[in-house]
Amino acid sequence: MDVVTLPGQRAGGKVWLVGAGPGDVELLTLKAYWILKSADVVLFDALVSDEIMSLVPQDAEKIAVGKRAGKHSAAQDEINQLLVTKGFTRKNVVRLKGGDPFIFGRGGEELQSLVEAGLEFEVVPGITAASGTSAYAGIPLTHRDYAQGVSFITGHCQLESRPMDWKGYANPNNTLVIYMGILNAGIIKSGLMEAGRSADTPVAIVSKATTAQQKRFIGTLGELDLLASDPELKMPALMIIGEVVELADTLNWFEPKAESEPLTIGVELKDRR
Repeated sequence: MDVVTLPGQRAGGKVWLVGAGPGDVELLTLKAYWILKSADVVLFDALVSDEIMSLVPQDAEKIAVGKRAGKHSAAQDEINQLLVTKGFTRKNVVRLKGGDPFIFGRGGEELQSLVEAGLEFEVVPGITAASGTSAYAGIPLTHRDYAQGVSFITGHCQLESRPMDWKGYANPNNTLVIYMGILNAGIIKSGLMEAGRSADTPVAIVSKATTAQQKRFIGTLGELDLLASDPELKMPALMIIGEVVELADTLNWFEPKAESEPLTIGVELKDRR
């Protein structure tokens, strides 16, 4: 669907495409913090935490447009149109996405709509789900002794209709990070093993990473579907596959607490001009 603008209509504001990071409110960038504090309207995803949303001014308009497997609150075309409409009628419009908006966040698609409409925009990157998850799980994505490369892929439901070429991800010296793969854990397991990746390859599934509810599920590739079906596994969750997972216990430092620590990033920060 093409975005709609009225003839002669001129933009009144600016759209900010902002990455909210992997979950922990203190992993927001300072730039994201300041932009949220001055927002007139925020279109936010389901993965953005309540703590982060609490930074938005109370009188700002807040629109939930999140997507989760099988539970879409808004179609992508509708989100694109909303961004354009708000960009023409409000001053500071924030599109807030979990992780980084350019890594499986459809940020590029949304910006294309803004370009088509002639709207001004700016991108504020966020800490990716992959880097935040690996850091808080004690799993370095690369290591000279374990992995010389890392790949990020999506394990979305389209794997059944559009099979992945798993041979490109079977290298034992490469770490594989899979977004949105829990529902297709069996397909991922079979595909990698048929492509030559050992069933003994260490794997980790990390649930609600960087938050007080974080849980790690560690095993082998041959057990991937069993790990993904654990009743204690809650979304969002990320898969990390590779020899680096062997370091998870040795390098683990994060101990989820029952209650989050008080927010400190906004305390006594001087307002920028």
